[in-house]
Amino acid sequence: MLTDKKTLILGASENPDRYANRAALSLLNHGHAIELVGLRQGNIRGHIIQTGQPELKGVDTVTMYVGPRNQPQYYEYIKALKPRRVIFNPGAENPEFERQLREEGIEPVDACTLVMLSIGNY
Repeated sequence: MLTDKKTLILGASENPDRYANRAALSLLNHGHAIELVGLRQGNIRGHIIQTGQPELKGVDTVTMYVGPRNQPQYYEYIKALKPRRVIFNPGAENPEFERQLREEGIEPVDACTLVMLSIGNY
C-alpha cells in the first residue's frame, strides 16, 4: 500500500550501482510514492526519471543525491515545492542550503535514506 507522503529523489539514476537508484527501489519496497528527477531521462521500475525542474505537487520529502556544488540551481525549486523535510544523504551535506531551508520552515536532515528505511525511522 502506498503512503500519501511522496518522496522526490533528486539525482535519480537508472544505474543500479548508484545509491539514488537503490533508494528509489527501497522506497517503493517500503510502500512510498516517489517522483524522480535526474540528469538523464529514464525509468526505475516503471517510474519515469524526469529532467530539469518539473512541476510536482504533494512532495513531503526531498532526498538529495546531488553534491553541494551542483545544488544551487535547485535551491528555489526545492523551496517552492514546500516539502516537510530535505534529507541530505552522505556527500550531499550543505550547511548553506540547510540554513536557507530552516528559514523557510523546512527541516534539513543529514542522514542516509537507505539506513533510515532499513531501521524503520523514515
